Amino acid sequence: MDLFNYSRRKASVVHIGGAALGGDNPIRIQSMTNTSTQDTDASVAQAKRIVDAGGEYVRLTTQGIKEAENLKNINIGLRSSGYTVPLVADVHFNPKVADVAALYAEKVRINPGNYVDAARTFKNLDYTDAEYAAELQKIRERFIPFLTICKANHTAIRIGVNHGSLSDRIMSRYGDTPEGMVESCMEFLRICVAEEFTDVVLSIKASNTVVMVKTVRLLVQVMEQEGMYFPLHLGVTEAGDGEDGRIKSALGIGALLADGLGDTIRVSLSEEPEAEIPVARKLVDYVLEREGHPFIPGTVAEEFDYISPQRRVTTPVANVGGSHLPIVISGRMDGNMEINAQFTPDYIYVARNYGIERLPDQQYIVDMEVWDETPNTWPAFNYTQIDAIDAYPAELKFLFLPCMKLNHAILACLKKHPEIVVIAQTIQPNHLGEHRALLHYFLKENITNPVVFFQYYNEDNAENLQIKSAADVGALIFDGFCDGLFVYNKGVLPPSLVDATAFGILQAGRIRTSKTEYISCPGCGRTLFNLQESIARVKAATAHLKNLKIAIMGCIVNGPGEMADADYGYVGAGRGKVSLYKGKVCVEKNIPEAEAVDKLIELINSNNPSI
Repeated sequence: MDLFNYSRRKASVVHIGGAALGGDNPIRIQSMTNTSTQDTDASVAQAKRIVDAGGEYVRLTTQGIKEAENLKNINIGLRSSGYTVPLVADVHFNPKVADVAALYAEKVRINPGNYVDAARTFKNLDYTDAEYAAELQKIRERFIPFLTICKANHTAIRIGVNHGSLSDRIMSRYGDTPEGMVESCMEFLRICVAEEFTDVVLSIKASNTVVMVKTVRLLVQVMEQEGMYFPLHLGVTEAGDGEDGRIKSALGIGALLADGLGDTIRVSLSEEPEAEIPVARKLVDYVLEREGHPFIPGTVAEEFDYISPQRRVTTPVANVGGSHLPIVISGRMDGNMEINAQFTPDYIYVARNYGIERLPDQQYIVDMEVWDETPNTWPAFNYTQIDAIDAYPAELKFLFLPCMKLNHAILACLKKHPEIVVIAQTIQPNHLGEHRALLHYFLKENITNPVVFFQYYNEDNAENLQIKSAADVGALIFDGFCDGLFVYNKGVLPPSLVDATAFGILQAGRIRTSKTEYISCPGCGRTLFNLQESIARVKAATAHLKNLKIAIMGCIVNGPGEMADADYGYVGAGRGKVSLYKGKVCVEKNIPEAEAVDKLIELINSNNPSI
């Protein structure tokens, strides 16, 4: 893999109805219905809306035999209307359902965590080597007949591992780790290979983007070590809705797409399924703009670990670098000082507009030509002005540095002046590649100045800005290179929204928290309460909080597991019933939906009296 120049990973071809995956096929876009799979008319209508929006696969939950059998009627309903979209059955807990679904769907998703293994209990169980081997044999005995059915019916499968549903068996041997998630997938994949079944797609998902990115990177490495090149389905589970869902998805999925990984994606939003498709389409199209970009020279630093990167060691300067949280710089050269108090930037760059009205206690950056040692104001230099830096006594300085302008003089200047914070710029179509090349060069040359990534856009649409900016810096965050962000937009969007986007990116990358984080699933046919309404009510009551993670889950499939690092959980327990969790512990069961949000707020308040 070339970390600096975009090229798509070459995966084997998987046949899924009339829309093959992998190889030279396009990156496919998909979504999942949230209708009851027993409701043929509703499922057909929603599948049509997904396809009309641009979806290329449609997944439906099949929690029982009846749902699996009704895929036949849904398929007939779609084909009779001229829709040839492949259908994907989503199976959990019952392998018999997978056997039936394989007769009527073009692809069946199975979850290794609950295909044969008992439902996760979150108890510490010990397995001897013999017991572990016996469990694997049990999987083989149940899985091979399913593969035989799939072969006979030309049905593809997806081995879909979720962070929230690893089995107790895997947990006992590997713990709740990326290595455990990969092994959970590989156990099933090795059986497929041994049985010469090759129409297999793989996915490993998590609501934690750091876990998701690291695990997919590791999966690809392990597959290549074993001579396997199966295509990948990418997604961030329980990403949420609105700007949070878009930023989180673009950050995680975009980081992998940018490295050429991924053959189909689903952006999981807690919204109507068809709303996911345009977001996914924008993300894929934006990343693919990097194809054929000008060559970026770069060499990977020896100490860099792509699978488990550590934060780059930097010299702290004021509140930048070192062990400090990444900063946010905002450009306000036009004098518009509108600020959202929740997302107040750490520094405001005003260029030469020195006469703007100052906000109390705010830090400012001005061009060196107008800097006069005013308190809380720091000089900025461009790469042609390094000879003047010695004359400025400021304890903190900023250097705007286009990546490709780095030379020996600038390198010497940075080594001499640890008080300089680099604001890295690029006009390359592949922002990521050029920024990576700069940071790897810094690693090799032992340059420890903090680096803030400057990202320039000209967007009038908030969603476009959120998707593009998150996709551009995701891998840089996961690589451990981000000491700060400076997202600058030339379009008409208010600067406070641009600031919120920068803070949202840092939070989605798990490196700085500025608001409550919501882990919410998109819903499916298993969801038996009004998920979107519940999310809106929970957000309205808790949006002012800063350091909490609240999970709102439609059902138990990934509920407690995907909420592993959430503080509180709101999980569907049955028709119109909700159970509440504190961490992974269920504290109240089967609450009527009408009362559940109020009960959740009571639970939060009782454990956080100061909020």
